[in-house]
Amino acid sequence: MKAGATKAASNFTGGACPCGGYAAPDVSPSTGTVGRSAVASVVGSVAPPRAAPAAKAARPKPAIAYPDCCRRFIEEGQIPTNAEQLMRSRYTAYVLERFDYLRDTWDPATCPADLGSEAGPQWLGLEVRTHHQDDARHATVEFVARYKVNGRAHRLHEVSRFTRADDGRWRYVAGTVSDS
Repeated sequence: MKAGATKAASNFTGGACPCGGYAAPDVSPSTGTVGRSAVASVVGSVAPPRAAPAAKAARPKPAIAYPDCCRRFIEEGQIPTNAEQLMRSRYTAYVLERFDYLRDTWDPATCPADLGSEAGPQWLGLEVRTHHQDDARHATVEFVARYKVNGRAHRLHEVSRFTRADDGRWRYVAGTVSDS
């Protein structure tokens, strides 16, 4: 894929948001309730979160659609309020090949100059395992992203580091990839 080329994100109607719907608005449009969405990712190719013990397993809820989830960050310029929202919107940007958004949300000191210059993998699903707010300016997100390259399936297990700049925006700094 050439740098700057993108899939038509504004025309994306693929059902559930690729991130799994967890980057949903902090305020519920139907109730006005403030709080983090607890929507489970069970639709399409999105990986569900780690299974809860059988006795406590809840019925999964449908994932949120892209227009109600990550589009507000990727296309409308809203600022993610925490590192997990940023990480999920960045995953969605990879799926949609929105390299402009990825560059804008990457720390300039660590962003690769050739981002988006080669064909990327086919992204299959995301599971966020943990989100830890270290302090007001630092956070980590552990995730597993599944993808295919040349028909072969792979897993990327990473602990990503994020910083919040003086402008209030979270940015991806770097990640540590593990084999498990």
